Amino acid sequence: MKRSYARSMETLGIRKRKAQAASFYYESKQTGEEPLTKIRDLFTCRYAYGRAAESVMLSETGQDFIALKMDEEVCHFVLCDGVGLSYRGDVASRLLGQGLMNWLDTVEEPTSSSLERKLKELTLEADREMRTHSLSSETPKLLREVLEEKQRKGSEAMYICGRIERSSGFRRKGRLWLAWQGDSRVRLWRQQDEISSIFGDRFRTAERWSSRTGPIGGSPHVFTCKLEPETGYRLQLYSDGLTDLDPMKEPIPDEQVQVLMNARHTGGLEDDASFLEIVW
Repeated sequence: MKRSYARSMETLGIRKRKAQAASFYYESKQTGEEPLTKIRDLFTCRYAYGRAAESVMLSETGQDFIALKMDEEVCHFVLCDGVGLSYRGDVASRLLGQGLMNWLDTVEEPTSSSLERKLKELTLEADREMRTHSLSSETPKLLREVLEEKQRKGSEAMYICGRIERSSGFRRKGRLWLAWQGDSRVRLWRQQDEISSIFGDRFRTAERWSSRTGPIGGSPHVFTCKLEPETGYRLQLYSDGLTDLDPMKEPIPDEQVQVLMNARHTGGLEDDASFLEIVW
């Protein structure tokens, strides 16, 4: 009787752990580094976050923002890269990233038109938020004038966001939906072959989102495709602080990704760096 009870409790524990693992959420803090972390479930995800060496030295907030949510057979994600020359790019990337994650989690069917409506809503919200970030009275006059001009133009960020739906009993084929503005990297492999060319040559530095005016440089780029069942896919996203990854075609060991994030050969990262990889 005791053995039967123990087995029942053990089985219950396993089921409970599985239920807990079915839903996972991560959001970068921007105030510190996140070493490479791997999560294994229906999706296998790796993520890492690092601030530029100068930001670390000055105890400044990182300009990048990443977030990831896995919920049963659906995965939502976002990567935002705040534009450093704009006013408070760190705040812009966080507000944009959190807003897009909330939208992806609640919208039934993401489309180009619903995304553009959401970006306009976030523009109004972010503009109100930015007005609460007043400049210090101790800021030197010349610097203050520069910052005030930047503040009038708004805060800017590049972004990539998306949703992966795995095939299931309800869906014979899965689906990948992506949207972006900017030059952050998006790469996709099917089996062992890279098929990133399907996204086209549509990653441009001049395109971004502004807390004052919304999308800059045109409308967001949107890509959607069906996913074959029982086929191995690997989606990789990273900001321009990790351009060393560009020539790498094969899966990169965890320790090698961490070496790039530590960037000891250059005394630390020259720019903020975010890494997100999803395998299913």
